[in-house]
Amino acid sequence: MADVANRDLKAMRREKLAGLSTTRERVSVTPGPPAARLALRAGEDALNSVSRALGVGVPRKPKTSARAKSGGRVALWLGPDEWLVIDEDGADLPAAAGWAKALHSAVDVSHRNVAILVAGDGAETCLAAGCPQDLSLAAFPVGACSRTVLGKVEIVLWRTSERAFHVEVWRSFAEYAYAFLAEAARDV
Repeated sequence: MADVANRDLKAMRREKLAGLSTTRERVSVTPGPPAARLALRAGEDALNSVSRALGVGVPRKPKTSARAKSGGRVALWLGPDEWLVIDEDGADLPAAAGWAKALHSAVDVSHRNVAILVAGDGAETCLAAGCPQDLSLAAFPVGACSRTVLGKVEIVLWRTSERAFHVEVWRSFAEYAYAFLAEAARDV
C-alpha cells in the first residue's frame, strides 16, 4: 500500500537515456538535457499574440527556428500552423501560452519527447546513415529544422551550429534512435 502520509513527495521522472554517451574521434552522441516542450497549433491571426505570450517569435518560414532573446527557449517550425517549442530551463510553457489572447492549441509534450545531441566534424555523416535529408550546410543551414525520419522512426531534426544537431524523438523510440546513432558514429 502506498504511503500517503507525506504529501510533499513528488514523483521524479528518470531520464530515458541517462548515463549513455558515445564519443568517437569525429562525432559524439549524447542525451540532451531535460526540457519543457510544447506542441503548438495556431492560425496566422494568433501568431503575434502567441509569440508575445511565449516570449519567442514563432517562425513563419518553413524549416526555420527562432530563439528567445534570453533564456533557453526556441520555437521550431514543423508545418504551416504547427510548432514545437522547447524550453531548456523547464518553464511552464502551457501557462505561458495561456496568456495569449487568441485562439490556439498548446499541449505539454515534455513527457513524450527525448533529445539526443549529435556533435562534431562527423555529425552530418552520422545522421546521414539513417536520415534521407540533405544535411549539407547549403541545404540545411544553422537554425534549420524539419520533421524527418531516422532509420525507422520519425524525428524532429534541428541544426544548432555548423557541426551540431539536436534530435527530438518520441520517448518510446529513444533507445532505438540512440543505438542507431551510436552505431553510425562508429563508422564516421
